[in-house]
Amino acid sequence: MLTAIVLLPTATAALLLCVPRSAPRTLFLTAWAVTTAAELLLTVIVWAGYQADGGMRYETRARWIPSAGISYHVGVDGLSLPLVAVTCVLFLACTAYAWRETRQPREFAALFLFLETTCLGLFVALDLILFFVFFDLSLVAMYFIIAGWGHKGAARAALKFFLYTFIGSLALLLGFIGLYLAADPHTFDIVELTADNPLAGRATYGALVLFAIAVGLAVKTPTVPFHTWLPPAHTDAPAAGSAILAGVLLKMGTYGFLRIAMSVLPDAWRDYALVFVVVGVVSVLYGALVALAQTDFKRMVAYTSVNHMGYIILAIGAAGAVGANQEEARRLAVTGSVFQMVSHGLLTGALFLLSGVLYERGRTYEMSAYSGVAGRAPVFAALTGVAAFASLGLPGFSGFIAEFQILTGSLGPEPVATGLAVLGILLTAGLFLRALQQVFLGPLRLPVAAPGTDRPFPDIRLHEGIAIVPLLILGVVLGLAPRFVLDVIEPASRTVLELLAR
Repeated sequence: MLTAIVLLPTATAALLLCVPRSAPRTLFLTAWAVTTAAELLLTVIVWAGYQADGGMRYETRARWIPSAGISYHVGVDGLSLPLVAVTCVLFLACTAYAWRETRQPREFAALFLFLETTCLGLFVALDLILFFVFFDLSLVAMYFIIAGWGHKGAARAALKFFLYTFIGSLALLLGFIGLYLAADPHTFDIVELTADNPLAGRATYGALVLFAIAVGLAVKTPTVPFHTWLPPAHTDAPAAGSAILAGVLLKMGTYGFLRIAMSVLPDAWRDYALVFVVVGVVSVLYGALVALAQTDFKRMVAYTSVNHMGYIILAIGAAGAVGANQEEARRLAVTGSVFQMVSHGLLTGALFLLSGVLYERGRTYEMSAYSGVAGRAPVFAALTGVAAFASLGLPGFSGFIAEFQILTGSLGPEPVATGLAVLGILLTAGLFLRALQQVFLGPLRLPVAAPGTDRPFPDIRLHEGIAIVPLLILGVVLGLAPRFVLDVIEPASRTVLELLAR
């Protein structure tokens, strides 16, 4: 089942590339939509049959390069299944949003389908080399999406994105090779490495391997100071590309910390947990402060991703802190970090699609070019307001559940760092309220149109509403009734902490 979920989008992409470009645009977009809908349906079936006991399910293993200890090994547990689900939801939303795409629709659909395979493949991969392959292939697909369909600075932004993250992937590969050489017998299998703990009692070796893996994952997440590729990539990417970049690709880094760094390197993680706590807090505060200084709406949302990813790093760092009677708090921190990945994917994905609506109407993201937009487009204003309040963690939305668990779980092990991180919520509230006031309230002001023309500002169109509204509804559902997701995550969180305590 998992293999079908992973490979179906690429199979469809290959078929689309065999169809002449002269075929009707709707043929490519319909095939894209049907495939992403089928992916979501298959994931729902997997979720319905999943037994949440903290172990791996739906495992498939086949010989690939046995002489090097490499296999095709996939499976899901409570850490990966929610991310597989949110990936399918976001790709389907982006399909709906891009329904009116006219620039090379065949290639656009094929690239997104291939990108979906790389994202899903990484989240189900249980072999380090398989993980690395999907990690690197996602860079290729996103590079072409940014460069081919982005804005005026897209080529430079795409190049910066690729070079930064590719260098990070090389560091990641070095760490994986270090784990392979430490294992006896040599293997890249994540399940076997997790069970064997090959670097137990080898402090220096473990520190070096953790450093290499952490650098590679920190670039992808991204955390301060490895974040500088993110704002230009988001600003110049097409809206659908930004939604996937923030909602899915950033989670590859945080998921890698949980799946590999914490679980396979428990001794080194405990020794250096404080480093990750500090990096998390700095990312929270820096991301919020820099976002507050932005005048570009999309760039502001991009920096809030640095802020939100910082909460995840803080939580998993705090989970590694050794303290008496803190087991329940640490479990909350790990559970909250996974829930934050899901929540951030939905809400920030919606915000980036909404920023695309703003750009399509006014051809600029500069907030100073707009005022009083709510009077011209009330539905757009309402959806943006809901997404903003949800993203800043207002009760009733998924962001509140995630941040509450992270802060509650981190407060006991790391009280000072958690207290500082709370300031990030206040800063986030301030920056979103300022943006809403500037763009949507006051007298009507729109970007200057060409001489002799009038620039209208139509409200949300049908395909845009179909893409954005379900993401916000899911944010509300997870905020009011999160139990069906938490029941999947919590057993896996306990398993991670048991591995960490070895």
